[in-house]
Amino acid sequence: MDINLKQLETLIFYQTYKIERAVSGTGYLPKTAIGVGTFLLDNQGDLDLLTAKQQVTFMKILQPLLEANADD
Repeated sequence: MDINLKQLETLIFYQTYKIERAVSGTGYLPKTAIGVGTFLLDNQGDLDLLTAKQQVTFMKILQPLLEANADD
């Protein structure tokens, strides 16, 4: 999967309210999802560098938000 880094950057730095809404009631903390997103930005979106837990966080929280924003 190719990640739109500009879209991820916008989500992480300017639309954190979307992340907060997405994690509500899941047991995840917003800072966890933001940390995974920041790590991906720092590593040019290379998903292979994520640990198993980070991959799950990405797939459950960030990926749906990025896909929803792609439709906008």
